[in-house]
Amino acid sequence: MTQPNVRSGTSVVAPLVPGQLARFVQSSKLLDWAIVLALLAVMAVGGIASPHFLTVANITSILVASSILVVVAIGQTFVIITAGIDLSVGSLVQVSSVMIGVAVTYKLGVPAGMLMAVLVGALFGMINGLIVSKGKISDFIATLGMLSIASGTALVLSNGRPVSVISPLLTSLASGSIGPIPNITLLAGIVAVLGHLVLFHTQFGTHLFAIGGNHEGSRNLGLKVGRIKVAAFMISGLLAGIAGIMLTARIGSAEPATGSSYLLNSIAASVLGGTSLFGGRGTIVGPVIGALVLMALLNLMTLLGIGVFYQPIVTGLVVIIFAIAYRFQK
Repeated sequence: MTQPNVRSGTSVVAPLVPGQLARFVQSSKLLDWAIVLALLAVMAVGGIASPHFLTVANITSILVASSILVVVAIGQTFVIITAGIDLSVGSLVQVSSVMIGVAVTYKLGVPAGMLMAVLVGALFGMINGLIVSKGKISDFIATLGMLSIASGTALVLSNGRPVSVISPLLTSLASGSIGPIPNITLLAGIVAVLGHLVLFHTQFGTHLFAIGGNHEGSRNLGLKVGRIKVAAFMISGLLAGIAGIMLTARIGSAEPATGSSYLLNSIAASVLGGTSLFGGRGTIVGPVIGALVLMALLNLMTLLGIGVFYQPIVTGLVVIIFAIAYRFQK
């Protein structure tokens, strides 16, 4: 908006008041590229601040560190798009990892353990969905309870002890590569592509957005809201199972006490990527880049010697800033 300058006859830009700022942000495409700009900013600052940040070895390290979070965040995004949330994903990663340890302990073999990990993750996800849709319990309460159940199950099955997992298959997943791309990153990329296809090129994906945008309206149109919610939670659980396999491959053991960080980080990556916590809006590319931003930021702070106690504070501030910015977006 401009106002006439009575002294010079020219126009000057008037300062934007909060309401005008909101309308400016809504009318611009700035927020559509915000997460990409954030990633570029982190890379630029990192390249200036540390000579080691943009090395091939460090970039590869960031990609590998981001891969598990990418998979969990994609599953979380499917649930958030329906205006829900899955607080159990971190514990599902734990119990899925432990299933591989159970298979090794009872001589069932690592491939059987991997299958068990995915099935158990999907089973817990289905139970979450049934509790929410049939029990009429809020997503927050249902998945908070499942968080405790899954975490406890992991401890009971493992007796609270890690199980060493030695497998050429998992070793190849953790440390192998195809050209310059690590295998574990390639797996995350495949999950992202499939997630995008499901979300934007299937009727199921359209229904997810419809439910998140208008729950009651979707029900009135005849959509099976309960079934779709169950399916969304099953996808989240299944991907948590895959993440459990990836985590076991990375650390070389089935750990009952790891994976809890993926709960908050998966929500953070999804929010950074533009997914609305109110439902009805989201992408797959956004959370993928959001996960890269989080891991690149943590990596940079480590290189700069910023203490681990300060890192969650910085991460939290970044997420809050983006969440406030996205509130302006229609």
